[in-house]
Amino acid sequence: MHLGNARTALLAWLDARSRGGRVLLRIEDLDRDRCRPEFVAGIREELRWLGLDWDGETLPQSEREDAYQEAVARLERDGLAYACFCTRRELAVASAPHGQADPAPCPRHCRDLGAAEREALRREGRRAAVRVRMPAGSVTIADRVHGAVPVAIGADPVIRRSDGLHAYQLAVVVDDAADGVTDVVRGDDLLPSSGTQLTLAGMFGLRAVHYAHVPLVLGPDGARLAKRHGAVSVAELRDGGTTAGAMVGRLAASCGLGDGSPISPGELIAGFDIAAIRRDPWRLSEPVSADAWDGQ
Repeated sequence: MHLGNARTALLAWLDARSRGGRVLLRIEDLDRDRCRPEFVAGIREELRWLGLDWDGETLPQSEREDAYQEAVARLERDGLAYACFCTRRELAVASAPHGQADPAPCPRHCRDLGAAEREALRREGRRAAVRVRMPAGSVTIADRVHGAVPVAIGADPVIRRSDGLHAYQLAVVVDDAADGVTDVVRGDDLLPSSGTQLTLAGMFGLRAVHYAHVPLVLGPDGARLAKRHGAVSVAELRDGGTTAGAMVGRLAASCGLGDGSPISPGELIAGFDIAAIRRDPWRLSEPVSADAWDGQ
């Protein structure tokens, strides 16, 4: 966890606790190559150190493959999903005409292939991803931070890759329904994904979740905080002498809560309203050192 992760976790925890809700910890480990047991253990340890508890843990995504497979099969039975044989190179060429970036990631070449055409491509050795047939247009998200926001629906996103890995867009919709999630608090870089996820939920006849997309922590260059900015982890700051109270106080102040003095998460619950937090991102003026940190 780095400062951006910790800040979003704090806001999610405060939103649930101030409204009498439950906090669920879900390990999203679809990408097996990047997810390791020690990382998961570190997340739990860092959350506890910050004073952020949870009321239960859900199944990690790595144990939900059967549910994801059934979801894809259901969409295929309903005629809402199709095999896509386009290679990454073909997609890159199609999505960048005249050398310019195109926001549409899928040209939908495979949408209406016949059975004979699909079989011919398989005989060529092509492996197929599975895409979902999305309607054109946009949906309006009633976001609890940003208000009513029109969001474009993704152009037939992949729901299962050609290597068999299920996509995040599908997984979180299935997860939220299985876990009884009603509210999601996450970084506003994921706001564009919400239109696709709400549309998918509607295809399954699921109740829509309520979103609150919160501002990000940015590096000195104005981009989302990342390793290239020298971003250190919560554990490194802790080990460098930063106290949990000091970190929570500075994170809270960056959202317009308090004056930056050391504080516990529990002391911030009274009167908390996620709709009233500062909406502009928190831009760090310089990289944060692993030494004791008192914020910027």
